[in-house]
Amino acid sequence: MAKSKDKKKAESRDKIVSDNRKANHKYEILEKIECGIVLHGSEVKSLRDGKLALDEAYAHIRDGELFLVNADIGLYPQASYMNHQPLRARKLLVHARELAKLAGRTTEKGYSLVPLRVYFNERGIAKVLLGVGRGKQDHDKRQDLKKKDAQLDIQREMRKRNR
Repeated sequence: MAKSKDKKKAESRDKIVSDNRKANHKYEILEKIECGIVLHGSEVKSLRDGKLALDEAYAHIRDGELFLVNADIGLYPQASYMNHQPLRARKLLVHARELAKLAGRTTEKGYSLVPLRVYFNERGIAKVLLGVGRGKQDHDKRQDLKKKDAQLDIQREMRKRNR
C-alpha cells in the first residue's frame, strides 16, 4: 500500500498544464501510458503559461513513431519571429515495446489513442498521459451521467446527516 500513497504524492507534485475532461465522457479509457513530448523553446514557455487546448487532439502512429496531432499550443508573444506553429504534429517519446503494444491495440476496431493530460513532472519535464479508449455510444454516456448524479445525491445526503 505504501507504493500507491507514494504514487499519489508524486502525482500531486506534478504541475498540470491541461486536462482533457471530454475524453472521459467520450471514451471508455482502458489503459493509460505516460509519454515524453518533443517541444520547441517557445512551446515550453507557452505550456508553462497554460496555453494548451486538448479538445480535438489525438495520438497517431506513423512510420513507427507516435505523434500528437491537433494539440493547440498558443503562440508565445515574446518569441517574436522565432515562434512555433500552434497546430503542428509533435513527436511523443515511448519505449519500443510500449509502441508495439499501442500499435496492436489501436489496430483493433473502435480503439483510439486520446491525450488525457499534459503536465510537468517534478523534474520540470513535459509529459503527456495517453489513454487507449473505446468510443462510447450515446446511451452509455447517458447511463454514466445518471450514475454520477446518483453518487452526488448520495454524497449530499451523507454530508447533511453528518452535520
